[in-house]
Amino acid sequence: MKRAEHIRNIAIIAHIDHGKTTLIDSIFRAAQVFRENARVEERIMDNNELEREKGITIRAKHCTVEWKGCRINIIDTPGHADFSGEVERILSTVDSVLLLVDAGEGPMPQTRYVLSHALRMGLKPLVYINKVDRKEADPVLALNATFDLFFELGATEEQADFPVLYGSGLAGWAVSDLSEIEGGESKGMDALFEAVIRCVQPPLADEEAPFRMQVSTLAWNEYTGRMGCGKILQGKIRKGEEFLRMATRWENPSDKENENFSVTESERTKAVQIFVTRGLERLEVEEASAGDIVWISGPKEIGIGDTFSSSELEGQALPPLDIEEPTVSMFFLVNNGPFSGQEGQAITLRQLKARLEREMHVNVALRMEDLGRPDGVKVSGRGELQLAILIEEMRREGMEFCVSKPEVITEEIGGALHEPMEDLVVDIPEEYQGVVFEKLSRRKARVKEIQNLRTGLMRIFFNIPTRGLIGYRGEFLTDTRGLGIMSSRFSGYSPWTGEITPRSRGALVSLDTGEATSYQLENLQERGTLFVSPMDKIYTGMIVGENSRPSDMPCNPTKRKQATNHRSSTKDFTVKLDVPRRMGLEKALEWIAEDELVEVTPKSIRLRKIILDDGERRKAAKKLSA
Repeated sequence: MKRAEHIRNIAIIAHIDHGKTTLIDSIFRAAQVFRENARVEERIMDNNELEREKGITIRAKHCTVEWKGCRINIIDTPGHADFSGEVERILSTVDSVLLLVDAGEGPMPQTRYVLSHALRMGLKPLVYINKVDRKEADPVLALNATFDLFFELGATEEQADFPVLYGSGLAGWAVSDLSEIEGGESKGMDALFEAVIRCVQPPLADEEAPFRMQVSTLAWNEYTGRMGCGKILQGKIRKGEEFLRMATRWENPSDKENENFSVTESERTKAVQIFVTRGLERLEVEEASAGDIVWISGPKEIGIGDTFSSSELEGQALPPLDIEEPTVSMFFLVNNGPFSGQEGQAITLRQLKARLEREMHVNVALRMEDLGRPDGVKVSGRGELQLAILIEEMRREGMEFCVSKPEVITEEIGGALHEPMEDLVVDIPEEYQGVVFEKLSRRKARVKEIQNLRTGLMRIFFNIPTRGLIGYRGEFLTDTRGLGIMSSRFSGYSPWTGEITPRSRGALVSLDTGEATSYQLENLQERGTLFVSPMDKIYTGMIVGENSRPSDMPCNPTKRKQATNHRSSTKDFTVKLDVPRRMGLEKALEWIAEDELVEVTPKSIRLRKIILDDGERRKAAKKLSA
């Protein structure tokens, strides 16, 4: 078959923080995508404010560069495990992957996950050993570990004979030989471009065949609705041309190897708009042909894995693409607190559902269930971070609402209860291994492997229930004095491992509404750790701190000093308060217990009890224990 010799389609995959987005910045500079006097920000592909703040890629993004007459379509993929399902689908649109490996850390859990999927699809990867200019870098060790990983994952001889590049994505250079690392800064990115053009197969491009493509990702436009993105596998499509949309599903989801699937929906529609990427811009075109990665709008409904084809191929749909199943859920509730509507838009249940439905147009990993509650809905996602990102986005849109503690989604398999499990990797200084082992063993973690790294660090591999990780990250950073690194990925379902002891400390719960006073906070800080400062607004049932004991303690942080006609001129100056622990969204979600909520507003993150009144709370507790 003919191939589009002028096109190369490649995705960049790596573990989180290994430098994918930074490398693309250097590729843009080397390919002169921007004019010389243009002001270009760092990590330009992270165009979302939240992505810039957190330093991670949340959604896959497409860009195009031209090099010596060849158009290279590059897809920047998310590195965090919570967004790994998107990476799997993206791989169906490309012809190769550029695997980034940190020269200091070597292959990490997410590296293993995305690489195994690429190898199963028959893609032949290129390997780029990044950050070789750092002191702790050992490119030889990183490359050997990558070789071992390829063979461990069952790579073919052809796949294991991968081209290797060394360089620094931040400094913007790449070389093909270890001997060229010294002085590599002067060589630029030519070696990378040449390797991509030489080693990545051009896409099949039979332009005379009937049109066919498969939707791998979704976009949303307020005016045209959903847009489906994918690579045109054969033929051409013109603006306004009629085509067929076919939705499919597996006959037996547990036995996909037999590839038995059926067409569940078929409709004739027109291509209203066709977009392609040039540089960073999405441009509308009149026509696109085989080999191009395009966005097409027209059908009212578009789903992941849908086949777009000409009428000649009716009934000849492509196999469905798998959509990752959610593992964590929480309730999104209407804010019924006393301060509702004071700092943002107090939304109704209808508005809450509308916003979540809009999110599900593009984020197919999310699920929303209406359980008949008058105050909220249940939302499920791939992980705690994915749901925290959604909450933060809604908060920045001016919305006020409450969310419950994340819970894992269990399954009944063979009559036994199963729960989601994670592969956890921690890098810690040797002196902290005792406390980490102790804490993780309480959370039902099992050690799989221990590696002693040369720099006084230990790398420990665990298998742990997903619920065991909820609330642990903050503890881990405290226990390792901020020197530990942990990362995890979903590994599958295993039998229920038993009960995990909940949070060991109770909460300081306010009994009154008003402003916190330094007079009362000075007394309260002796009983625990405060979350509030003097003059902060407090309401009944709000959590103002963490108790030093396991039980909750009612308190009144708004109480003022009794006024008398005797007064010391210096008494008020001797009040000394500790710096309060300020809870960010992710820390708050980790900290709360099952009977507590996080109240989210554009200006504040507050912790509160589900039942605000102390008397009502006691009655509910008695009924529960009876």
